[in-house]
Amino acid sequence: MIAMVRYGKEERRKVLEAELTKHPFFTDEELARRFRVSVSTIRLDRGVLGIPEVRERTRVVAQEAYSTLKSLDDQEVIGELQELVIGERARSAMTIEESMVLAKARVARGHYLFAQANSLAIALVDAPVALTGSVELKFIRPVQLGELVVAEGKVSQRKGDKYWVEVLLLVNTEVVLRGQWILFAKEKEEVREMEME
Repeated sequence: MIAMVRYGKEERRKVLEAELTKHPFFTDEELARRFRVSVSTIRLDRGVLGIPEVRERTRVVAQEAYSTLKSLDDQEVIGELQELVIGERARSAMTIEESMVLAKARVARGHYLFAQANSLAIALVDAPVALTGSVELKFIRPVQLGELVVAEGKVSQRKGDKYWVEVLLLVNTEVVLRGQWILFAKEKEEVREMEME
């Protein structure tokens, strides 16, 4: 993260470029607060550096992420995949829409949040097929209609064909769901053999 210090123009641009390379999803508003400058200054700096706005950066990163999927088809990922380094980390985002909420409570149905987290965990497995062995979940707070839910997953351990994956669902910086998955990497032939037994 960027320290809350004042930078000169050239130094700010170097730090801005490095920060957006590491964290391409920062908005101009977030960057303006971090650098303690105006949004127009950030836009000018991005223009000089040839860095596109956040929507274009997100689109490029998402295309790269979808192209690396192994264990899922791109239609099976719940939410918009934003980052995927198979066997390491992944990130997706999903806005809670009217069709996803309980009619009376106006909060997201739990199965949508689980589906986002589960599909991200499976996407992290380096195999044609990933099977869920077990999941421990904790729903921390309800998610409201219109909130943007960002899922962040990471492989915490791997032994042979067994993966331990942690997934957090966040709204802004607040954790709303935490989960631990144990997944198994399998070849398609192994799955067919299991079905025949």
